[in-house]
Amino acid sequence: MTQDGPAPEIDTSRPHPARIYDYLLGGKDHYDVDEAAGERLVTAAPEARVSVRANRAFLRRAVRHVVGEGVRQILDVGTGLPTSPNVHEIAHEAASEVRVAYVDNDPIVKAHGDALLSRSGATSIVLADLRDPRGVVEHPDVRRIIDFDEPVALLLVAILHFVTEAEKPGEIVATLRDALPEGSFLVLSHATGDLFERGDAQAVYNNATASMNLRSHAEIERLFDGFTLVEPGLTQVPFWRPDGELPPEAASIGFYGGVGRK
Repeated sequence: MTQDGPAPEIDTSRPHPARIYDYLLGGKDHYDVDEAAGERLVTAAPEARVSVRANRAFLRRAVRHVVGEGVRQILDVGTGLPTSPNVHEIAHEAASEVRVAYVDNDPIVKAHGDALLSRSGATSIVLADLRDPRGVVEHPDVRRIIDFDEPVALLLVAILHFVTEAEKPGEIVATLRDALPEGSFLVLSHATGDLFERGDAQAVYNNATASMNLRSHAEIERLFDGFTLVEPGLTQVPFWRPDGELPPEAASIGFYGGVGRK
């Protein structure tokens, strides 16, 4: 795959949420500024590292669920840096014909994705912004992979808390929802301040390329308008259909997650 036009500028002077997340997951695709931000985040919110790992485990279980329900195409918006197993690897364990379109607004994510996916005709990596949802669904590299006449699993995993209220997250999700046919799924997780006051943790993102916007259970549940939540509904991510022993810190993990069907 090639990138049309000049290569987008990569800003390494400020931490980026995808690279902070990579650091917390134990990855290697980040810069000193991201590592420093991650360490400040862990100091302010000691559960941060286990929370992002629990969120990643939720993603794996949710992808297996939607593929088990017959979905054969996935639109992963705000994918972040590749972390094995990636969404397409998880999906292909159950059904090799699943197609995946990855979308992120970080040029570094795009560069890594191009290197990883360039030989696969069933995947694409698109440089686009969730805050322009119509631009996402109309992007030719998304349309090359995703047939919006057939059910799609839309993944918005740990991304909407980087969208401010002024940017209207509910309207963003509604625009994406309206592009999906019946039988599609929404897989969503979101950081919350319900459990702890985390002003210091939010402040870590003040100098990042996107701010952190914690929301309540009720606010996050409203993002599923137009979808029917599957059991067990919107829960802390370790409690969504666990497939093993829960971590000792499960009750302190500040992410809600759920899966809804249109």
